[in-house]
Amino acid sequence: MAYTAKANVGDKEIVFETGHLAKQASGSVVVRCGETMVLVTAVSEKHGREGIDFFPLTCDYLEMTYAAGKIPGGFFKREGRPTEKETLTARFIDRPIRPLFPKGFKCETQIIATVLSSDGENDPDILAINGASAALHISNIPFLGPVGAARVGRVDGVLIVNPSPVEDVYSDLNLTVVASRDGIVMVEGGANRLPEKLILEAIFKAQEEISKTLTAQEELREKAGKPKREVEPPKEDTELIAKIKSQWADALQKAIVLPVKLERYAAQAKIFDEVMESLGEDGGARRLEVRGYMDSIEGEYLRKMILEKNERIGGRSFEQIRDISCEVGLLPRTHGSAVFTRGETQALVIVTLGTSSDEQKIESLDGSSYKSFILHYKFSPFCVGEVKFLRGPSRREVGHGALAARALAYLLPDDDDFPYTIRIVSEILESNGSSSMATVCGSSLALMDAGIPVEEAVAGIAMGLLKEGDRVVVLSDIIGDEDHHGDMDFKVTGTAKGITALQMDIKCDGITREIMEKALFQAKEGREHILNEMTKAIAEPRDHVSPYAPRILILHVNPDKIRDIIGPGGKTIRAIQEETGTKIEVDDTGKVLIAAVDTEGAEEAEKAVKELTREARVGEIYMGTVVKVTDFGAFVEIFPGTDGLVHISQLDHSRVGKVTDICRERDSFPVKVIGIDHQGKIKLSRKDAIGKDPDQ
Repeated sequence: MAYTAKANVGDKEIVFETGHLAKQASGSVVVRCGETMVLVTAVSEKHGREGIDFFPLTCDYLEMTYAAGKIPGGFFKREGRPTEKETLTARFIDRPIRPLFPKGFKCETQIIATVLSSDGENDPDILAINGASAALHISNIPFLGPVGAARVGRVDGVLIVNPSPVEDVYSDLNLTVVASRDGIVMVEGGANRLPEKLILEAIFKAQEEISKTLTAQEELREKAGKPKREVEPPKEDTELIAKIKSQWADALQKAIVLPVKLERYAAQAKIFDEVMESLGEDGGARRLEVRGYMDSIEGEYLRKMILEKNERIGGRSFEQIRDISCEVGLLPRTHGSAVFTRGETQALVIVTLGTSSDEQKIESLDGSSYKSFILHYKFSPFCVGEVKFLRGPSRREVGHGALAARALAYLLPDDDDFPYTIRIVSEILESNGSSSMATVCGSSLALMDAGIPVEEAVAGIAMGLLKEGDRVVVLSDIIGDEDHHGDMDFKVTGTAKGITALQMDIKCDGITREIMEKALFQAKEGREHILNEMTKAIAEPRDHVSPYAPRILILHVNPDKIRDIIGPGGKTIRAIQEETGTKIEVDDTGKVLIAAVDTEGAEEAEKAVKELTREARVGEIYMGTVVKVTDFGAFVEIFPGTDGLVHISQLDHSRVGKVTDICRERDSFPVKVIGIDHQGKIKLSRKDAIGKDPDQ
């Protein structure tokens, strides 16, 4: 039997349905808005995995091309590796629900969201997040939800919940918000330098609408929910925990305050080895268990130090930013480069400029598009002193790259003003807290070093939170330990004018408006400090691109002249490209892009195109060549492909009996354009070009 529940979010109806499809899953829900439908299933193994110290949750999001009535391209004609959007949406599903499983639950759990139908008007990613929560909520899987999701945009100053694709085009805000009954649990999005108060208003407007989807999920559970499985809390060896605290408390408390990360980790590792040695033969089998106890004790001491003693690792105040160093132009043969170092986090960022042929083609349910701004974030194992196999980019790397790209996107010049494809690669060389924000800062510096006319600099900062009872502490520029043992990771990017991107994940019940407001305005102060430090390295974009970057020239010609550039069968444009070593692109509006590896080739091609597309102007004098003689005058070519008639009366100041008395074919002389009729025929005069009759 099928059960449904509905919620009116914004001006759209969202319908949850269960009991019709995929009934053997632990939980199965179809979420529909308009003609967009997403099937979300949740399945959990009956028994927990042994020998692990984490919750094995997997979230996948699949956009099937049949949902939009399409067949995949390529030889195999089936969907391949996940697209960037699929990867990012899978992260959107994972991040808010992962903290909502009870401690000790270690059964393999999988969420799969499959887009079954897409109408192009309602984005399936928001439906997938809501569907994942609903599928878990009605299932027998222990889940401390529900949560709901909504997107907020702003058009002409008006906030819109779950905007349409058309509204997205004109929106200066794009926020995805996930909330529970207790508060906000996740935020991700971008904005065109909007103020903090407006961002707060948008987030909590989304929360109001999300409450309706929570009600619908609760209603669905009342109708079709299964009894939840019991979870036995993990048994702790209280004697061992007490032993560690009694014998190694001083050593642990001294270790966690060491300001240098590797020294701190080495001291903690030494204590761990001593604890393991004290266990004798039993230690080997209990390694993960002991590591968990040690981590918990370290977190307890760190939180007490911050909450009760108002102290941080390294002795900083809660608002203080670590030391910052900025360098630009480090790599001589790249088109732009920068190194941004903040404390023990360091990003080497490289900018490469390309032509339109370097754009990335994006295939999606909505159709094909081309991307001219690409940012890749790379987190190599050496940056944290580890040894690992190098594989393809992880979901985390894709997510951090997307966040940094979103932070910079609004500041980039239009294609008409700067027709380059821009690729940024951020090589994380050291990491101890918020390498994604170092990527934003380093990218901003590298863009300026590359001579890209960005409107202003962008900086990013990661904020943390510790909350116990009524005691709340917000930390600026958190390091790895504060992130690991804290309750929030809140990244904010922006310029001096306002916010460009933000991302928030929490581990506690939910964030109230007061806490978020404090975090946003404290982040603003930190961001302004970082921007001031960045300005010391480079204050504005260079006035030229690198000599090693391709040269791109833009011309605008009469669309009627496009055929002259192309030539029969493309013969003319191919010849110019071969002779000058350039690539020439012409669109239907008459815009001509000339790309070359050197200035000389670009200028030669530009000259050739201008010759082909020159247009006569009334009053201008040209050196012309006679191409045909008739009884009534001579046809004179004033530049390649363009000629006009010099009537016999315009050949000379005195009366001319025969045209051949004055000129013959292949003769050259100056002529003046005296008229152009509505058909484009050009009237020329030789006598006006050579001056007045000397006899007058």
